Amino acid sequence: MSMRNLLLALLFATTATAQPIVIRAARVIDGRGHVIEDAAVVVDGAKIVRIVPHASALKDVTIDLGDRTIMPGGVDTHVHIGWHFDAKDGRSHDDETDRNETPQESVLYAAENAVRTIEGGITTVQSLGAPVDKPLRDAIARGTLPGPRILTAIEPIFDDKLTPEALRAAVDKLAGEGADVVKVFASQSIRSGGGPTMSQEQMDAICGEAKKQHLRVAVHAHGPESVRRAVLAGCTSIEHGALIGQPELDLMAAHGTYFDPNIDLVFRNYFEFGRSCTQVSRWAAFASSDWKGFVRAAFPRCWGYRARTPRTDSQSSGMTPMASTKVCTSLAATPAPFSINWPAGGSSPASTIALDSTSATTAITFGSRWRRAIRP
Repeated sequence: MSMRNLLLALLFATTATAQPIVIRAARVIDGRGHVIEDAAVVVDGAKIVRIVPHASALKDVTIDLGDRTIMPGGVDTHVHIGWHFDAKDGRSHDDETDRNETPQESVLYAAENAVRTIEGGITTVQSLGAPVDKPLRDAIARGTLPGPRILTAIEPIFDDKLTPEALRAAVDKLAGEGADVVKVFASQSIRSGGGPTMSQEQMDAICGEAKKQHLRVAVHAHGPESVRRAVLAGCTSIEHGALIGQPELDLMAAHGTYFDPNIDLVFRNYFEFGRSCTQVSRWAAFASSDWKGFVRAAFPRCWGYRARTPRTDSQSSGMTPMASTKVCTSLAATPAPFSINWPAGGSSPASTIALDSTSATTAITFGSRWRRAIRP
């Protein structure tokens, strides 16, 4: 039986019977930083209720996985669940509204990605964010559609012309609409140098109001100054941070800010697809002078950044990188390459996954209405 078929069998088994399902394996990664040898996971309905050690002695094992390892469902802290390649012309489609795509088509693409994501072992995602996220999140929560638990920002805040009062109102609006997190664009694109777009006063207003609403704030920031402002404002996480250095990493560590660098599939898309002009044409955002600017200004910095991030982060005492495996667009079905670059120092794959599942879950449940609902 393939692992995909096994997952589907488990899904239907746990919903079709009132009897607990006992799954034994040689190793269980418990999601709290531990690897337990010879253990069993007990599933009651839709919940994992306990882990039983010394499982070889159990007589009521439902499924015996032999020498395999059971790991927690993956937590992807930065996705765009609706991004896709169009069936009509094969080009990438993110949040554009001028591509003659109906809302019905958009939500079906997002649902397709959700299915691929859950089949790949990712059971919780943070989608940062688009209006299509909300109905998809709610349908999955109702059990109508298969997919991961979705936490969404619904609509990112990006208008740097808004006053602090207007930005507070925008946060309040998101809270009223049921957003799980606030997403803020606080810097220019990496293709434009990553300079700040929000002032310190604006960032203080957004993060302060979000705190009042018990919402986390994920900040899109590439350059040093935009990262500094976001951290000083009290944001929860920095997304990307492609052009920062050791001072910014130290600042994040000192303030307990999570760092979500997105260093694997994101840049792999840019580097590998970007080498071919025919492939670049699929990426609408880069089929222009922006792509030339990215290659000229950002490519050398990002390539070096990708290589140095594990070493640099590990030198920042207390730094808490998030396990972000970027499951989106056409790569949604790719098995998640858990922290290929983290941590440094020869850690085993099992201990790396154990660390990631703990840190990622902590990062996305801090101050959130999901805090009591999500456990590693």
